This record gives sequence, C-alpha cells and structure tokens, in this order.
Amino acid sequence: MIVIPCMEIANGKCVSLHRGRMDEPMVWHVDPVEKAREFAACGASWMQLTDIDAVRGSSENRELVTEIIRSAGIPVQLAGGFRSLEMIREGLEIGAGRIVVGTIAVLTPHVVRSAAKLFPDQIVIAVDVWKGNVMTHGWNEPSAIKPEGLLTEFRKSPLAAISVTDIDSNIDNRKSSLDLLKSLSQLTRTPLIASGVIRKIKDIRRLKRIRNVEGALVGTALYNKTINLEDALVAALPLAKRPVRTTDAQ
Repeated sequence: MIVIPCMEIANGKCVSLHRGRMDEPMVWHVDPVEKAREFAACGASWMQLTDIDAVRGSSENRELVTEIIRSAGIPVQLAGGFRSLEMIREGLEIGAGRIVVGTIAVLTPHVVRSAAKLFPDQIVIAVDVWKGNVMTHGWNEPSAIKPEGLLTEFRKSPLAAISVTDIDSNIDNRKSSLDLLKSLSQLTRTPLIASGVIRKIKDIRRLKRIRNVEGALVGTALYNKTINLEDALVAALPLAKRPVRTTDAQ
C-alpha cells in the first residue's frame, strides 16, 4: 500500500475544507510549490493535488497547478472540475500523471469510459458516499446512484484506481469507512484508494488488512502535524521492505 500526500489549493493557497464546505476553507501558511517538493523529499511516490477553485469553474489557479506538477519531482494525481474529455486531455498535457473525476462519472459515464480507453491507467474515479448514495459537484449534490452501481458501471474500464470517501465517517468517525471499503473491494479488480481515513499511524495498519486497498490519501493530518509523512510512508510498506533503524538493530 502507498500513502499519497494531498494538497488542496484555493485562491493560490493551501487549504483544508471543513465538512467539504468550499466557502469556509482553513488556510495553511505554506508555499504550495515548496510543500510539493517536501512531499517528494520525504519519499512519497505520488501526491494528489485538488484545485478547489476549478470545482467552481474557475481557472485562476492554472499557472500554479502547472508549476506544482512540473516541479514536484513526483507524479501528480490531479483533481478538481474535470467535466469533459477535453479537460481531461488538457490536464494530462500539462504533466499530470493521473486525472481524478467524480461528477462526470455519475452524470456522463460514457465520457469517463472513453477517457479510460484513451488514457489507460491514468483515470481515477472519486466515489464520495453520503448516506448510501454518491455525491456530485464537490459533495454538494446527492445523486440517486449507489456506490456499488457506480463500480459495476466501470468494471471493464482500464482505470488507474477508484478513490473512496465515506463522507458520513469523514465528518463524524472513521469506523464505517472500513466496512464500506471492504464491501466495495469485493466488486472490482481496480485498486481502491482510501480517502478521509488516516489521522494516525494505526489507521494505516487497519487499511493494510483490507483486500485491494492499494493506496490511502492523507491531507489535513500532515498540515496540523498529527501525523508525520515519513513515518506514514514507512508504516505503509511491507515489513520486509521497511528500513532497519539503528535502535531496531541493537
């Protein structure tokens, strides 16, 4: 399993969203470009970058997004406002390693199937679940689609991964997220990425026990320093691949 550090940007700044509310971001006073380089220096093999303003239809962060992607030193999984095949193509052309889509997977699944065929292993579907249904438009609008149905819709598509967020658990507690991941892992061969689960190192250990969960996103916990990225990356490794520390060898 790999740990994927996350960065969300709005108005050119690193932010976190409280309960998914885009109108009340928590601003972190860090340089986005330097923070991306820091992720790479810690040993991360991927990072996720979400352009919050792009979700609202704005392109004001485009230059910053491009700079982060081209200077990070690691592949970037780019999310935020991808609503057409052309937008997906543009995201890949500026250097993103993967594109994360959510709303169009629900509303126009044929577009995402086409994108997956054109760009195999470069498309990630974000499945954001609230009260048993998939949400769209940045957690703001409920759909009539169940997560199980959405996974079935793309069973034959060559996706890179499926990112799963249990919004109920993300807000209140994390217990139900594990059950949701276990359930969905039985329905697809596509690797799952857990989102909104990791607050402490022990959460990584729990995720590693679930079949087909091959990645986990971690964001706010890195900025408020309740988790150290280097420790998280080591915890995600198989025991045989973990570095031997001096204290361990004595």
